[in-house]
Amino acid sequence: MKKIPFITLEKAKEIIAEIPTPFHLYDEAGIRRNARALKAAFAWNKGFQEFFAVKATPNPYILKILHEEGCGCDCATYTELLLAEAVGITGQDVMFSSNVTPEKDMRKAEEMGAYINLDDATYVDFLERLGPVPETVCLRYNPGGSFSLGNTIMDMPRDAKYGMTEDQMAGAINRLMKLGTKHFGIHAFLASNTTTNEYYPELASQLFRLAVRLKNATGADFRFINLSGGIGVDYRPEQPSCNIQTIGDGVRTKFEQIMTPAGLGDVAIFTELGRFMLAPYGHLVSTVLHQKHIYREYIGLDACATDLIRPAMYGAYHHITVLGKEDAILDHVYDVTGGLCENNDKFAIERSLPAIERGDIVVIHDTGAHCYSMGYNYNGKLRSAEVLLREDGTFQKIRRAETPMDYFATLDCTEFTFHN
Repeated sequence: MKKIPFITLEKAKEIIAEIPTPFHLYDEAGIRRNARALKAAFAWNKGFQEFFAVKATPNPYILKILHEEGCGCDCATYTELLLAEAVGITGQDVMFSSNVTPEKDMRKAEEMGAYINLDDATYVDFLERLGPVPETVCLRYNPGGSFSLGNTIMDMPRDAKYGMTEDQMAGAINRLMKLGTKHFGIHAFLASNTTTNEYYPELASQLFRLAVRLKNATGADFRFINLSGGIGVDYRPEQPSCNIQTIGDGVRTKFEQIMTPAGLGDVAIFTELGRFMLAPYGHLVSTVLHQKHIYREYIGLDACATDLIRPAMYGAYHHITVLGKEDAILDHVYDVTGGLCENNDKFAIERSLPAIERGDIVVIHDTGAHCYSMGYNYNGKLRSAEVLLREDGTFQKIRRAETPMDYFATLDCTEFTFHN
């Protein structure tokens, strides 16, 4: 399916007149529409809640929009907790899913009243040292082996550093109950960026059966099952896209087959989606600076891998549109690059595109999640601005671009003076 930008050339020029490229642009209307579709797909579960994965797009304006649509926050660090708190998201609207957790982070999560999701059985000792254990605790499960759908291996949980075995979970539950914990949740993340409607129902089936076994073994009171993330997006135009309503219906079928007969029909379903919630509703907007003609044809942008590292790190595909040339013939083949001193700083390799000229405005699609947040400062490159395209068509800068003085700010403990 052809990918269509959510801005026109005219709107891009309007924004650029105030906020120079490169910048990350987010579509408020699309974000809200998608959040409502998720909520509708799981409306059959009265306790359903989405905890947006803050790591995907850690901007308070994004968190605020999603909170207005009923979403909480999935936080993994002290800083992410502070970000949620600044927006007014606290208590059981926060899921703290961390690993190799510093004491400072755990104390902050407890202070905020967040759900605590334990990554390891030894963290029971950790909680006990910090004071009274929480009334509700979640436990992260790792089944080991491989995770498959049919004959296709989706991921390898046995290679993941996260979670605990079923026996470890049972032992942790028994200890926690003795220490005063009354209610429990189960969490697992077994595959990333799946573009099949079968992933969540299969994951749910495994976790529902696990809940029944653990209830029978320990007598624990389970209040929620957290399906975490893993629902992906169709980065490539030819990829299938997930249908969230079909996914929700599939989870419901498994719930009614497994949970309801076991007396667990009141258990809530939680999710921790990031990519699915935001990726399609973000563009990296950039301007063409240079052309180069050697053994290949190169197009050099004012954006680089510090703005979008996924192609350099993973070889990931992101669709590219040249604004104003959406319907032009794709009769040129280019490598589209940034300006880092690294040869993997390429947004596209031998990509068929229309003829591109200096000054053209380029949109790189599906950059709403795990793009700005993975930015860095190699070569002294500065991180770009973030802009929100409002539902009414206006736009708002929601994070300014970095300056050289930002880059040098942590050298304020030294004898050196920097001039902009």
